[in-house]
Amino acid sequence: MAGYGALSDVYEWLIGDDKLTPAKAAAVYCSDVVGSLPPNARVLDCACGTGQLAVGLASLGLAVVAADASSGMVRRTEKAADEQDVSLRALRASWDELPDHLADSTFDLVFCVGNSLGHAEGAVGRLTALQAMSRLLNPGGRLVLHSRNWELVRSAGSRVDVRDRLIRRNDREAVVSYYWQIEQRWEQEHFLEIVVAQIEPDGAVQACSERLSIWPYRYVDLVAQLRSVGLTVQSTTFDPENDEYLVVASRDQVRGKSEPTR
Repeated sequence: MAGYGALSDVYEWLIGDDKLTPAKAAAVYCSDVVGSLPPNARVLDCACGTGQLAVGLASLGLAVVAADASSGMVRRTEKAADEQDVSLRALRASWDELPDHLADSTFDLVFCVGNSLGHAEGAVGRLTALQAMSRLLNPGGRLVLHSRNWELVRSAGSRVDVRDRLIRRNDREAVVSYYWQIEQRWEQEHFLEIVVAQIEPDGAVQACSERLSIWPYRYVDLVAQLRSVGLTVQSTTFDPENDEYLVVASRDQVRGKSEPTR
């Protein structure tokens, strides 16, 4: 996984209002998965972005490690932790590098949210990422994975999507657009170019863009790969008609298989 060099400086325009602050980001998961954790539980946030979720979890008293392949994102996570006066460990590492830095069976909960898994390079890269996350979980620990519905993304074809309203952050406004390059076959490398056009006080426009590689996957293939690395799906919000979904999977105490619940 690579990218988010340029976008790390303007990433707040890509975060929804409901997850913009650390408290809001953590609250999204508090009732379902975080609320059941014991005090001082260990949590890993993979592909942590600017650290809103990681900092929010650390503010709840959890022992948090925040990892990202982008050095810019790690820097912003450290800054956010300092601003909130919370302690966490920020680590620049891609998924395949995580086992080099962290011990097996260390975490009670691992987050992989923000549609990040689509940046893993194909089926092999995705399996490597899931294997790393699985081995870092304690037996019975849970993986929380948020994903786009790639079936819907692909069905819409190559296109330009422009957000239908100005986004306001820190008394400034921006227009965000997404250019999707959808390839013919699932296994091909797709591309997403994101453009953040900031409107200056004098009316000038300052644009920041980055082209990202995407390897989409079907939901059924994701579930199969989760099972193959010893993760049993406990719950899923997947719906063929919805744009995104959340999967919670637990590391098997004894490797086995079960059907996901809805």
